[in-house]
Amino acid sequence: MAQHFSLAACDVVGFDLDHTLCRYNLPESAPLIYDSFAQFLVKEKGYDKELLTVTPEDWDFCCKGLALDLEDGNFIKLADNGTVLRASHGTRMLAPEELAKEYGGREWKYFMSDTGMAFRSGKYYFYDNYFDLPGALLCARVVDSLTKKNNGQKTFDFWKDIVAGIQHNYKMSAFRENCGIYFPEIKRDPGKYLHSCPESVKKWLRQLKNAGKILVLITSSHSDYCRLLCNHILGNDFADLFDIVITNALKPGFFSHLPSQRPFRTLENDVEQEALLSLEKPGWYSQGNAVHLYDLLKKMTGKPEPQVVYFGDSMHSDIFPARHYSNWETVLILEELKGDRDWKPEESEPLEKKGKYEGQKGKPLYSLSKKWGSFFTDSISGLENTEDSLVSTWSCKRISTYSTIAIPSIEAIAELPLDYKFTRFSSNNSKTAGYYPNPPLALSSFETLTNK
Repeated sequence: MAQHFSLAACDVVGFDLDHTLCRYNLPESAPLIYDSFAQFLVKEKGYDKELLTVTPEDWDFCCKGLALDLEDGNFIKLADNGTVLRASHGTRMLAPEELAKEYGGREWKYFMSDTGMAFRSGKYYFYDNYFDLPGALLCARVVDSLTKKNNGQKTFDFWKDIVAGIQHNYKMSAFRENCGIYFPEIKRDPGKYLHSCPESVKKWLRQLKNAGKILVLITSSHSDYCRLLCNHILGNDFADLFDIVITNALKPGFFSHLPSQRPFRTLENDVEQEALLSLEKPGWYSQGNAVHLYDLLKKMTGKPEPQVVYFGDSMHSDIFPARHYSNWETVLILEELKGDRDWKPEESEPLEKKGKYEGQKGKPLYSLSKKWGSFFTDSISGLENTEDSLVSTWSCKRISTYSTIAIPSIEAIAELPLDYKFTRFSSNNSKTAGYYPNPPLALSSFETLTNK
């Protein structure tokens, strides 16, 4: 494979929507997502009212790449070899002695290298994106609450209630019916929660279109919510930018399922209509599969193997399946590349001036967690005065395995020429090669130390 990647060489440019093209104001959106679940658990399922109160400090628990063991209530951070680097029971971090006793430097019991391990299972759940992360904090606090209430409860069965909360707040009809807390609040004040696309990104999208690229939007959001987001961030003429819009794509199944399992459907007034045996022309569709989409892209480009690149923020839903099942080029949107470089605490306002969710705000979710450390690397603590050794995390390994490049935002590349040559991730290159414009600080330090 070539060492460099260029958009100029691609025939088709695909995009995820949420947290990719559409950037959220995380200190506002995270408390809203948290509250949508917490209110449901307290009011509908009888959970402790303490769950409704969140302090800014509580948000430090949130870190992408954690896995929740659904049975024992432990959260874990994995090394690239499957061993456990850090763990907590609920929000309580395990001390080194407890960590050694519980996990003992062994592979985590559910770990399978590379493609063998799913992100979701009946036994565990990986927190992979900014819609998920508020749920990690909530689940950790549920474990705290149940442990305290039931005198050291050892096994847990709350996950079914979390799933019920997802269904209540985010089911397909929730936007139309003003169901739950999330959608009514986003509709009421989208500008509070969403960042408009910078002019540089809008200009870049038009530049791609003018260069003859086919632009495709593939989102798991439903069509009504997708329309609200795109109208707000891109303007009322957003549909002119995209040749094909696919909503309710149900990723990663869009990439992994057979056409017969997940046919495309037409839409009428945001309601799904009949299933299509194939995809014959550009337009706006629901559900679907990558195989039928690629067949249409062959017709549209007149090429037997059109080159596709897909931009997304989720390893689980976007990057891994697009690369593994469809062999597309993939660009990971990774706000953790900003890390703690550009975030400074805001001056505190008097409480009476704050909005409904503002008292709950903390750091942006992409900034460094004091509890969990770097998303990219960590040290294995020796218990008997042995030296710490630095290792890559499992999340970091997957980035370099399945991403072509990783960038903090589309804005970071929007003013580059389309034929700019990015250095791609490759086993032949250094661990920091595929990050643009700069590798994460933790990974640069890691490479310096390991090369000594």
